Amino acid sequence: MDFAFDARTEELRTELLDFMDRHIRPAEAVAHEQRSRLADPWDTPAIVDELKAEARKRGLWNLFLPDAEHGAGLTNLQYAPLAEITGHSPQLAPTALNCAAPDTGNMEVLAQFGSDEHKERWLRPLLAGEIRSAFAMTEPEVASSDATNIRTRIERAGDDYVINGRKWYISGAMNPDCRIFIVMGKTDPDGADTRRQQSMILVPRDTPGLTVERAMSVYGYEDHSHGGHAEVTFTDVRVPAANLIGEEGGGFAIAQARLGPGRIHHCMRLIGMAERAIELMCRRAVSRTAFGKPIAQQGVVQNWIADARVTVEQLRLLVLKTAWLMDTVGNRGAHTEIQAIKIATPRAVVGIIDSAVQLHGAGGVSQDYPLAELWAAARTLRLADGPDEVHQRSLARRELKKYL
Repeated sequence: MDFAFDARTEELRTELLDFMDRHIRPAEAVAHEQRSRLADPWDTPAIVDELKAEARKRGLWNLFLPDAEHGAGLTNLQYAPLAEITGHSPQLAPTALNCAAPDTGNMEVLAQFGSDEHKERWLRPLLAGEIRSAFAMTEPEVASSDATNIRTRIERAGDDYVINGRKWYISGAMNPDCRIFIVMGKTDPDGADTRRQQSMILVPRDTPGLTVERAMSVYGYEDHSHGGHAEVTFTDVRVPAANLIGEEGGGFAIAQARLGPGRIHHCMRLIGMAERAIELMCRRAVSRTAFGKPIAQQGVVQNWIADARVTVEQLRLLVLKTAWLMDTVGNRGAHTEIQAIKIATPRAVVGIIDSAVQLHGAGGVSQDYPLAELWAAARTLRLADGPDEVHQRSLARRELKKYL
């Protein structure tokens, strides 16, 4: 591997770093203050629209999408250092660049599997940042780490499909700009092949029978910037058969295609979150004195900082290798590495952020620093897109298979 950034990556990286310094960092406090004055807490603060306009003007838009027809045309390896930079401010930067989940994954699904009608009606406004979306897969009544457990039914009824089920932690669903749901359910619950029982279908938010029941918090945070996470019920929800994405029984394969890029995007941003934590740790250590000497001279603090730097460098190399493999041999060929980063990165970054919290004392768990919210986000990613244990199980089986 060549570890130097190519010319385009370097150009975008320079532009993005300037954007972060001039616009994103100063906007963090402004967004918080504006949100406190909103009549509806799920509305978008005005500063976010200003950031989006500036990002688009600078060419920092839809960087995540490798499809040059719809996105920036970057490879995973080119996008990796850019996504890392956005991780320094995960509540603002990805949204400002139109690179925030769940919209990113939904746009990838529509670009890869959607019909021309799907692309015109839903992909085009998503790419333009005019609307938001939600991805409805996880359910409260089953172990959703095994997608074959899904109970939501998608039943054919003439020229329509009728959907019944209950979902939760549906990211983006609380945002008033969320206009479309991608819903995963079973069209053939008794099929012999459990991975061909599921399908995905598009459900407009205003469809009768679709009810957003409540917002779900994450460690007490409601995650307004990503449109929250909601419990949603579908009661005799009827949509045209043309809303089916791909073919009946293709839902599981589409989900896997969607989650592969999503997992590496999360890990890229997690490294940026760790870098933000290290920065805050160092600034705190050199500015505070305890027991007669600067905290930076305390051996345990030096150990935290050194270990954090070593860990981040290791994780970055593994993520870059994974991105390179995804570009050269495809997601299937990079399966082991995708699982490896999904296991290692959130777990390690939680530890780094936890050290930063400890160094900040009471301030670390307060709203005055981003650390508590960063910790909650990183810890949640040990569950999102598959819990650690599922990836460990699959990875171990692949290793053991070599010796059987």
